[in-house]
Amino acid sequence: MKLAVLASSAISLCAGGAFAAGVERTTQSAMILYETGNYVELNFSNVSPHVSGTQSVNASAVLPGSVPGANSGGMTEDYTNLSFGMKYAVNDMVDLALIIDQPIGADIFYRPDTGYLYGGSAFAFGGSTASLDSTAVTALAKYRFNHNFSVFGGLRALRTGGDVKLFQGYTLNVPKETDYGYVVGAAYEKPEIALRVALTYNSAIKHTFPIKENGAVSIPMDVEIPQSVNLEFQSGVAKDTLLFGSVRYVDWTEFNLAPVGYVATTGRPLVKYNDDTVTWTLGIGRRFTPNWSGAVFASYEDSMGGFSGNLGPTDGQKSIGFAVTYEQDAFEITAGARYIDLGDTTTEAPLPFPAGTQFSSFRDNHAVAYGFKVAYKF
Repeated sequence: MKLAVLASSAISLCAGGAFAAGVERTTQSAMILYETGNYVELNFSNVSPHVSGTQSVNASAVLPGSVPGANSGGMTEDYTNLSFGMKYAVNDMVDLALIIDQPIGADIFYRPDTGYLYGGSAFAFGGSTASLDSTAVTALAKYRFNHNFSVFGGLRALRTGGDVKLFQGYTLNVPKETDYGYVVGAAYEKPEIALRVALTYNSAIKHTFPIKENGAVSIPMDVEIPQSVNLEFQSGVAKDTLLFGSVRYVDWTEFNLAPVGYVATTGRPLVKYNDDTVTWTLGIGRRFTPNWSGAVFASYEDSMGGFSGNLGPTDGQKSIGFAVTYEQDAFEITAGARYIDLGDTTTEAPLPFPAGTQFSSFRDNHAVAYGFKVAYKF
């Protein structure tokens, strides 16, 4: 079971670079409950997205001088993600855990001084920005019936807020609100072959934000942070070799940013996703010496299809990554990196264009992520 450390570390680093649906940044895994003994960990990851698009239509009606062919320039900001986890073994049957992470987020900035073409015309969304921040605190407990079966569950508090500023002058202020959800799951283990299969359900969390649009108090906006299901597995396949992976489903069609004033003006929500997502991850780990282990892993998320929002112009992803773990006494240090091929997409033109008009094409984009994890057993 010692190689399970590597599987957990590799997947957590993989999660640190997540780009699912444009706003998901962790997988909300509960597998810290299955670390041996008492355990504490600190994770750091940095993601550098490279996303740009080319304007498809003459947008001079919304921005004088804006024409087809203007490029957005890089419109996504680098971001870091921190998380903390602690697990305490009460006895042979009961374990407790606390996780603090940043499960969703966004950093969008269409620079006003990029995308110029043909003597000064610019990408119409120049100057638009959007930010979304979150912090989650999850308290979990696990009960082990025997060496094979266990169940777990707990509560999650999620604090979320953000701001939007569009090129037409529209602004949206979303002050931070805290709301609650729950986690339930079960696992089957066969320790002699390092086998574990765990299923985790994370409930939706519903916020009601007292928003301001264009500086004035507006009707409160309801937003649902969607429910998700994680299937995580690992198994020894040879001496010192472990196969691991996950399948994650997220109900993104329920995530809808639709401030009343914006919808009344445009007839469209600010952010809406066309489909739910399923993300597949598969990897293999190998212990080389008593102190050193390594792993490679890959992931795939299918595209949703249709238009993507101008505040999240990617659709699906493929990625490959690696992780290396060094263990010495009670300490474990893991480092890893991941390359993410972001799916091509098109976005919809703003008013006064009719609904269904293609505005821009985003192609051949990618992101690079790296992360570190330090863990201590006590």
